[in-house]
Amino acid sequence: MSGSEAFDVVVVGSGAAGAMSALRAAELGLSVLIVEKAHKFGGTSAASGGVIWVPNHQLVPSDDSREKAFEYLDDLLTGDINRSRLEAYVDRGPEMVRFMKDVGIDIIPSAWPDYYTDKKGARADRSLICSTFDGRELGDWFPLMREQYSRFKVLNRYSMDVMEFFAMSTRGPGWINTFLNMVQRYWLDGGTRAISKRDRRFTQGAALMGQVYKRVFDRGVALRLETKLEELIVEGGKVAGVTVSNFGRRYDIKANHGVILAAGGFEWNQELRDRFFQVPGLTRHSSSPEDANRGEGLIAGMKVGAATEHTEAGWWIPTMHTPMPNASNFEEIHQAAFDVGRPHSVAVNRLGLRFVDEATGYDAFGKAMVEDQLKTGANTPCWLVFDATFRKKFTAGGVMPTLIMPDSKIPVDWWDHYIFRADTLDALAAKIHVPAEQLKKTVANMNTYAQTGVDPEFGRGSNPYDQMFGDANVKPNPCLGPIDNAPYYAVAINCGDLGTKGGLKCDEHARVVDEAGQPIPNLYAAGNQSGAPFGNWYPGAGATIGPAMVFGFIAAGDIAARTGNQTKSKTGAALAGA
Repeated sequence: MSGSEAFDVVVVGSGAAGAMSALRAAELGLSVLIVEKAHKFGGTSAASGGVIWVPNHQLVPSDDSREKAFEYLDDLLTGDINRSRLEAYVDRGPEMVRFMKDVGIDIIPSAWPDYYTDKKGARADRSLICSTFDGRELGDWFPLMREQYSRFKVLNRYSMDVMEFFAMSTRGPGWINTFLNMVQRYWLDGGTRAISKRDRRFTQGAALMGQVYKRVFDRGVALRLETKLEELIVEGGKVAGVTVSNFGRRYDIKANHGVILAAGGFEWNQELRDRFFQVPGLTRHSSSPEDANRGEGLIAGMKVGAATEHTEAGWWIPTMHTPMPNASNFEEIHQAAFDVGRPHSVAVNRLGLRFVDEATGYDAFGKAMVEDQLKTGANTPCWLVFDATFRKKFTAGGVMPTLIMPDSKIPVDWWDHYIFRADTLDALAAKIHVPAEQLKKTVANMNTYAQTGVDPEFGRGSNPYDQMFGDANVKPNPCLGPIDNAPYYAVAINCGDLGTKGGLKCDEHARVVDEAGQPIPNLYAAGNQSGAPFGNWYPGAGATIGPAMVFGFIAAGDIAARTGNQTKSKTGAALAGA
C-alpha cells in the first residue's frame, strides 16, 4: 500500500459502536477515519430508541453491583456464552459510562425494567438515555445524520423524547398539551425551517448520536460518506488497511494500528439469513434502515479467516407494514414492540391460537414466533386481533388511533390488505383465513381474563415490564381489556428484527479471532458486526447499543495500549491495559 493515505485507526461503520470507537481512539491521541457506505451517518443507532443497557453503571447512588448484575445474567443466560467476554462487558461498562460523562455527554438513568423481571437480580434502573440534543450544534453535518423513522415522530415531523412517546402512545394525562407544545416548538424555529423541515430537536437515538458525534467532530475525526468496505488488506499476517469504494472508484487506506469493524449485522442479506437463521424471514421484515446492513464486514472478516458465533438469530421485534404516504407502491416497516401488548387485543397464530404473553419484551415475542413456527408451521406472520376500543386508543403499526386516523381516512387500498375489518369475529376470521370457532374461543378466553385480571395461559400483565406499557385506566389488569366492541380488526405481524445477534467471533478485548481462537492481528469488531455477549438473549432495553459502545470503547483502548506511544486521555482515564 505504498503511497496510500494512512490513519492510525480506520473504523468501518458510523453507528454507536463506530462512533464510540472513534471518540475513544481520538481522545487517546490516535488519528481516526470513519468510513460509512450510506449517504447519511449515524447508522441504525441514530434511527433507534437510543437506549443503553449498562448494569452497575454507577451514574447515581445505587445498590446495584457487579454481583447483582451477574445474579441476573447467570439466572437468565443459557447456551454457549463466552464468560470472559461477558465479564469484560459488565466490568468495563461503568468505565465507558464515566468516559461519556467526562467528555460532556448528558447520559441519565431511566426507570425501564429489565426484560425478564422474574429472574434473580432483575432491576429497573440499568437502562440509560441521553437528553435531548440540538442538532444544529453539528453545523454542516446537521442534515446529514440519518433521520429517525416516522414511528419516532408525530405526523412524521415532530420529534418525541421518551416521556413524550409514553404520553402520546398511552393517551396519558396531559397528552394533548404535550402534542401542542411539540407543534409550537417546531414552527417557532424559523431559522431551521429555512434550512430543512427536519426538527432540530434530536431525541432518542438521534440525541445519543448527536451528542457523541459533536465530540467526535470536535476531536478532528474524519468521516467519509458513500464509502463502502470492499475488503480487508492483509500484509505480513496482519490486517494493514481497507480497500473501499466511492461511487465505483476503488482505493486503499492504510491503518497503522488497527481496523475496527462496526458496520452492523447482515439482516438485509437474504442469502446470509437463509444460511444462518432457523426461520429466515424476509429482509423487508427488518426494522433497521432499508438495505443498509448487508454483512459486508462479516464477509470481509470471514475471507481473512475469522470465526463466527451466534449467527442463528436476530434481535427480534414484531413489525407491521403499511404503504408509504403519497407513494403507495412502496411500504414502510413499523415496529410494533408495544402495540401487541395493549389491552383489548390478542395475538394469534394462523390456527387462531395464542402462543405468547403479548406484552412481553419484543425479543421474547419474536423468539416465541420462531418457536411456534417451528412447532406448528402457522406463524410468521401471525395476527393482532383487536376491537373498536383498542382502535380508538392505540396504534397498530402505521395505523394511528381514530382521533388521528379514523376509518374514513384510511386509504381504500389498505383495507383487506394491510388492515382487515369486520362486524363480527366470524367475518373477520374468514377474511384472514383463521378458523372462526378457535378465534372466537380465544377471544372469549381473553374476555374472561380481562374480568378476573389473571391470564392463566401466559401471565400477561403480571409483571412490572408488562404493566409499564399497559393502560392504567383498565382494571384490574392494565394489559387485559375485553375484546367485545365491534367492529373487529386484524393486522398481520411479521417476525422482524432490529439487527442480527451474531457475527464475527471476538475475545474480551474486542479482537476478532480465527477458528483456532487466536486473535487476527490488528482486526477488531464491535456492535452487531460481532457476536452478542448474551448469545441468543436480550436482557434489557438497550442491550444492543450497550455492548456496541462498550466493546467499541474497549477496542480503541486496546489499540492505544498496544501501540505504547499514544497520549493520555484528556479526561484523565488511564489507557486500557496500560
